[in-house]
Amino acid sequence: MKRSLFVALVLLFCALPCQGAGYRIEILQVGNVDAFDMAVTAAKAELAKNGLIEGQNLSINRTVIDADLDAGIWEKAKIFLKIKNQAARIASAKPDLVITVGTPATKYSKEKIIGAGIPLIFTGVAIPELVGCKSKTQAGPGFTGATIYMDPKDVLQLAKLALPNLKVMGVVHSDDENAAAYVQEAKTKASQLGITIHSRQVSKSDKLTPAAKELVAKGIDAFFIPIDVYYALRDYEPTKELRAFTHNSKIPGIASVLGGHKGSRGAVLYIAPDFRIVGGLTGKQAVKILKEGVKPETLPVARQEKLDIHVDLVELKALDLQLPMQVLQLAKPLD
Repeated sequence: MKRSLFVALVLLFCALPCQGAGYRIEILQVGNVDAFDMAVTAAKAELAKNGLIEGQNLSINRTVIDADLDAGIWEKAKIFLKIKNQAARIASAKPDLVITVGTPATKYSKEKIIGAGIPLIFTGVAIPELVGCKSKTQAGPGFTGATIYMDPKDVLQLAKLALPNLKVMGVVHSDDENAAAYVQEAKTKASQLGITIHSRQVSKSDKLTPAAKELVAKGIDAFFIPIDVYYALRDYEPTKELRAFTHNSKIPGIASVLGGHKGSRGAVLYIAPDFRIVGGLTGKQAVKILKEGVKPETLPVARQEKLDIHVDLVELKALDLQLPMQVLQLAKPLD
């Protein structure tokens, strides 16, 4: 009887989930950006929905490298070295999966991590080719990811629909490589739609207003806010500036990125990726790799399929602007 009870207890113990075992994920991120936090939270939620629960059968170690995004050459070199050191640590730790958040974290760590035979998923990357992807839909050996890329032609077509008389747009952007590439692509595609884009590049610590004044002198009909960390820095200070500037100039803003809080947004219309959706796509990829044994390179780069369109009714009123009913029916009011 005692032997039978002992055997039953052993079998029961073995059937219980082991709190100390399971999958191990490393998350490597550069820069404290609230959008990145949303993506990571959504990825964790997707993992949990599929039975991979942090603290039970999943351990997650997240490393966030602080970065002065307007740093000089020496400071940038130190950030680069920190990424390389973390990549070496992760490669030695041999987790089951690595998630890199943003372009620098992905670009400067992936070779070391992939070289150690560890699957890698990136998230929050705007231009997949800048991190070594073969295209916007195909990554490469050992890695895949979820992009926040939004085709500027889609954004500009909706901008044209919202503002039928739109002919000239102005954009203030930084030297961030994602922003520079995106603005260049936007200029090329804008010309196909009969729109001219004038741009002014600023340092990430610069004020927006002087550049905005230069663009107004060019006769712009609207501002274009691209995917650029410049707008997320310093508690969204540039978008607060742009908001005040558009109120005075009565020139509306169209954005391809959604961020910030009430009082800091600078556009009337947002055609932008949702980092929560992108994070969820990242979680789905992680589930396939961890639970189904799928090779990362066989997974296409994930992208939000449906455009997220928001309208800021407060800004419309402030600018005394009316949008066509067709646009208002497509757009959701901004919270």
